[in-house]
Amino acid sequence: MHAQNEVSSYTSCNGCLNIFKSNSYHLKLTGEDNITSTFSEFPSLSSVYSGNQIWISFIAPVRGTVSFKAKAKSSKLQMIVFEPFANTVCEELKGGMAEIKRMAIKGESNEVGLDTVTNENFLYPMILDEGKVMYICFIGELENTSDIDLQFVFTPDEEEGDFESKVMDFRSDDFSPTFTISIRDAETNKPIIANISLDGLKTINGLYKGSDLLYNVSRNFKLSLKCEAEGYFFIDSAEIQVSSVKNQELVLKLEPVRSGKTMQIEEIEFKPGTSEIALNGEGKIRRLRDFLALNSTIEIEIQGHVYEPGDHNSHAGQKVSEARAKRVMKYLIDNGIDKNRLTAVGYGNTRPIYPNPVHSYEEQANRRVEIVVK
Repeated sequence: MHAQNEVSSYTSCNGCLNIFKSNSYHLKLTGEDNITSTFSEFPSLSSVYSGNQIWISFIAPVRGTVSFKAKAKSSKLQMIVFEPFANTVCEELKGGMAEIKRMAIKGESNEVGLDTVTNENFLYPMILDEGKVMYICFIGELENTSDIDLQFVFTPDEEEGDFESKVMDFRSDDFSPTFTISIRDAETNKPIIANISLDGLKTINGLYKGSDLLYNVSRNFKLSLKCEAEGYFFIDSAEIQVSSVKNQELVLKLEPVRSGKTMQIEEIEFKPGTSEIALNGEGKIRRLRDFLALNSTIEIEIQGHVYEPGDHNSHAGQKVSEARAKRVMKYLIDNGIDKNRLTAVGYGNTRPIYPNPVHSYEEQANRRVEIVVK
């Protein structure tokens, strides 16, 4: 996975939606035909539509069985299930190396899945060992923007217990410097088992599930990562400098999601003076959309803020902040989030982070979107 690719989303393997457990998920096809050669190295997939894809990933917390049912409201569906040899399915797709575990590609039905009752569209469930990753690609008819209801079920071989931590030690040399990533609850400092996507060095790139990851480092490099766990706000970090001459620990503290909690989304940028989302802000809104899909019971207030010199709040600034909040809400609704979970409010220039900004980054921080859990 390539965490630093801002244009990737759940419509490509580079930005797939990470599923954590059995649950119902509401997805939406974008209708886009923006992927023309995803499966070009797989002759058996020559009849698969080229675009309009939705990608899902799942890491088994213990050995168990995966089954699911996906039903599109108004589109025929195709389905392919991959299991990578490593954790880098996107790179393996380019070389034709990722293993196809299941496929239903006739495209004659609006329902596909894995089930004990099988036919051309429903194949046998898939057994995953602990820590194994599976990728599911759903492909809809081109230019179709149908909703998809996904019922996903993971059944552990044994009764699943409470996991406080999961240490993944990838070191092979006791004498080389160690780079450690630790995920902790911001309030209790207890370990959290989370999904972590890494991009920066070929030997560690991929998707992992754990609370502590340990690697040997043989050279300096820059790392980008995404970290998410159900019930917590996500963290994205880019350009982390990793050293090859000393031990280094990166501690990610995730904030629990609960009523009244706020998450600031600084990277959602708008064209100056308008509610039009800048191109480099779209990736973060997609992350917000995925966060809401994974935490399907929460409701949020989307707050728009602007920056204006001085301490006044102009009528124009107030209107722009309201329009920005509503633009984000519309994007989420258009991409499958129930409108009853969302409200949009504009605060103009009344709640600046920096009341007297000096630097441009302080002005940009005032020009922001926040979400508040109701």
